[in-house]
Amino acid sequence: MSSRLSKVLSLLLGVQMFLFGFLKFFQPIRGWFDVQIQQSHLPHEAILAGKLTEMLTGILFLLPWVWRSLTAKSKDQILLVACFILFTQMVVAIYVHLQPGVPASVLPLGIKPPVIPVVVLLLGLLTAFAVWKERPAENG
Repeated sequence: MSSRLSKVLSLLLGVQMFLFGFLKFFQPIRGWFDVQIQQSHLPHEAILAGKLTEMLTGILFLLPWVWRSLTAKSKDQILLVACFILFTQMVVAIYVHLQPGVPASVLPLGIKPPVIPVVVLLLGLLTAFAVWKERPAENG
């Protein structure tokens, strides 16, 4: 069951994160994301870094299911790295949502409380737990 859960969650998170990053290169989402970063007093470089790392995270979540020749251990390691990066991204997203200068109008679905980042963070933690739980079974 853990293997199936980790696969479903990692595919979902992979597609979601890649699309979130990709769409931030196009208007109106590009403008909204720029305002989020600027109004939360993060460095300007965080704009490009945020977009690229979201796409990278999505690719990392998808990679174990596309690249069939990976060993089970390699797949687990890639998924755990993806979960760690996702965790840090969602902590930053929660920080951005909580900044008073960031208007709800530039946030996903116009929701000021960090509901979406918290849900994504929890899905990432659930994925990491499922992957971690199945590791001992593979090692003996």
